[in-house]
Amino acid sequence: MFEIFKNGNKLLGMNARNLDYIRPYNRKKAKKLADDKILSKRMLKKGGIPVPKLLAKIRTAEELENFDWSSLPSSFALKPNRGYGGGGIMVVYGRKKNSGKVLVSDENEIPLPVWIKADGSKVTVEDIKSHILNILDGAFSLANMPDIAFFEERLTLLKLFKPYAYKGIPDIRVIVFNHIPVMAMLRLPTKESGGKANLQQGGIGVGIDLASGVTTTAVLGKGKIIDYVPGTRMLLSGIRIPYWKDILLLAVKAQEVSGMGFLGADVAIDRERGPVFLEINARPGLAIQVANLSGLKERLERIKGLKIKTAARGVRVGRDLFGGEVEEEVEEISGRKVIGTVEKVKFIGKNEATIEIEAKIDTGAMSTSIDIDMARQLGYGDVLDFFEKIELPNGFSREEGPEILKGLKNKYKHSDLYDIDLIYASNGVSFRPKVKMTFVMDNFAINANVNIAARDELKYAAIIGRRNLGKFLIDVNKVS
Repeated sequence: MFEIFKNGNKLLGMNARNLDYIRPYNRKKAKKLADDKILSKRMLKKGGIPVPKLLAKIRTAEELENFDWSSLPSSFALKPNRGYGGGGIMVVYGRKKNSGKVLVSDENEIPLPVWIKADGSKVTVEDIKSHILNILDGAFSLANMPDIAFFEERLTLLKLFKPYAYKGIPDIRVIVFNHIPVMAMLRLPTKESGGKANLQQGGIGVGIDLASGVTTTAVLGKGKIIDYVPGTRMLLSGIRIPYWKDILLLAVKAQEVSGMGFLGADVAIDRERGPVFLEINARPGLAIQVANLSGLKERLERIKGLKIKTAARGVRVGRDLFGGEVEEEVEEISGRKVIGTVEKVKFIGKNEATIEIEAKIDTGAMSTSIDIDMARQLGYGDVLDFFEKIELPNGFSREEGPEILKGLKNKYKHSDLYDIDLIYASNGVSFRPKVKMTFVMDNFAINANVNIAARDELKYAAIIGRRNLGKFLIDVNKVS
């Protein structure tokens, strides 16, 4: 079947994709480049496009036997060079203490590292060796041809995506044709997908409005429309993707470097480096149409034959032609207000005491928090004095924390003490009193449970945590 019809939209079928776009516009040499991940990343890097760091590659069983396992970092991705559909990718997230040894000579032994996967299971050197042998045998490659295994750096998760992604790193898939971005989606890893941002393995795809970079419709796996991250109330529509124009430019530049006419560009956002190009796809999947509730066929036909001289021009054309009115209508579409990373907030305490300040919008924090002096001004001095007299324990383990906290809650009561929070941080553990109050932000009144901490050395006397951000969309580029 060459065409599929859904909700009045003409969708591009697999056969039409192959016959009308891949074969005519992707030359054999260009497809060969796209199918060779190591070669394509080398060429992209040479063209000035940032790519993940190559840690090592293994081409033969002999190289595998002689490989120095201690050279690998605590986290990395192991991939087949010619893999497709996300098959054969192994991602490890941390390193455990040594639990085995390999005999080098009669006198010397070298400890073997052990790693952890997304589901918490252990990965030993023998597990990795077995997986690499499968890669070398071509178990995950196109046409089951012998392949190469390579280790690549694992990118660090952007704080914005932490509530939406299970373990792995999300990426953005952009379809590019004739140097114009025509459709895009955010791909999110799930527990079912094993922490991989791949729809075929159970990941989530969320359509993105090309003009604004705001997410729209979400699809789970190959076709189930969903509204929330499974098992949560985290709405998938209305997420504003950072570095949006840069991502589109990278996608078009990748087409220029590769010489392909039709491709899927996969870009991730690293916490430190920003947008990083993952790989080129000569045969991108078509679930992106469902995530955008729109067919590719009509979009591709509209831009056939256009003369695009620069990547910047291609991006402008794509955003103008295929971007909806989400930039202006995002609040109406999502039902949520758009705010920046810093907003004016009016806190209302006891006896109608109020303080209006600039607060940091922090999606990385679960709870809203205010400074001690500010809490006193809002009328919570009595509960702070009460809390300061409590002999708080210290020197306990993370595992012991919940039981200790339960004992404190049962023992110490005050009319203004709603709860006690146990906060783990890089500089240690702390207990914080929590009180009930209301704050007003962008004309919304929010009833919140607010913890109180010493913030006098921090830039902002208050942060708004994601538990109180359900009515809002966060635009990292917006200045209040």
